[in-house]
Amino acid sequence: MAVERTEPTRGDVYLIALDPTRGSEIRKTRPCLVVSPDELNQHLRTVIIAPLTTGGHAYPWRVRCRFREKAGFVALDQLRTVDSERLVKHLGRISPGILTAVLSTLQEMFTP
Repeated sequence: MAVERTEPTRGDVYLIALDPTRGSEIRKTRPCLVVSPDELNQHLRTVIIAPLTTGGHAYPWRVRCRFREKAGFVALDQLRTVDSERLVKHLGRISPGILTAVLSTLQEMFTP
């Protein structure tokens, strides 16, 4: 079921249905951070997301965050591109400081 809202923007957090999955991919319907640039979000039916998780280890590619009073991580090792039909519900926005940390970590991950 798609969200009745304008296109998602970078920094938005949505409840996203990630199943079906395979292997070690993060499963179930969970909050995810939109990391794709707004220009892509405006023109494509897909968005690039990073799941939020309250479990796991503090790896360098997992950015600590707090969202809706829960502490956890943005799991950048689990980036996915999903169709907008997987977006179940808009939950809010991540703080600007966390978004900056996420984008900085992504840059470090993908720059030689």
